[in-house]
Amino acid sequence: MQITASAALWFLPFVVPICLYTVYTDMAEMRIKNHAVVALFGVFAVVGLIALPLDVYLWRYLSLVVVLLAGILLNMGGALGAGDAKFAAAAAPFIPLGDLRLVMVLFAATLLAAYVAHRIAKHTGLRHIAPGWKSWQSGSKFPMGMALGGTLAIYLLLGVFQGA
Repeated sequence: MQITASAALWFLPFVVPICLYTVYTDMAEMRIKNHAVVALFGVFAVVGLIALPLDVYLWRYLSLVVVLLAGILLNMGGALGAGDAKFAAAAAPFIPLGDLRLVMVLFAATLLAAYVAHRIAKHTGLRHIAPGWKSWQSGSKFPMGMALGGTLAIYLLLGVFQGA
């Protein structure tokens, strides 16, 4: 992994609560709230100054722009929601370019696990634990925040233990 264990450790305690909140709100309301995205960006903006060398910190903003533009195009095509695009863009600066392949594999695994877990809960008595969640009645739509938030949290956790 190219993320340093030190950087992952700096980010982890601030990012994980935002990721968990994102998972919750996306399942309950089928939306990723803007204040969660702003908070995630704020964590990078502030903690990144401490956790990363200045040149690395500044270059990471380019990934935010690239992912945001790709997300806007995917949203226009109906492939994902606007909140998903914004969350992915805010999460992008936390990930070094060299770890992109790892994060894509991690995202694929997390997406599959989240989809299966959500569908099992949706079609069993587990849905009675949270009967008012909109994701149960969303038809074929899936709360992608489960996979996006989960991926970032797991990546940073792995970075703490296996980072450079």
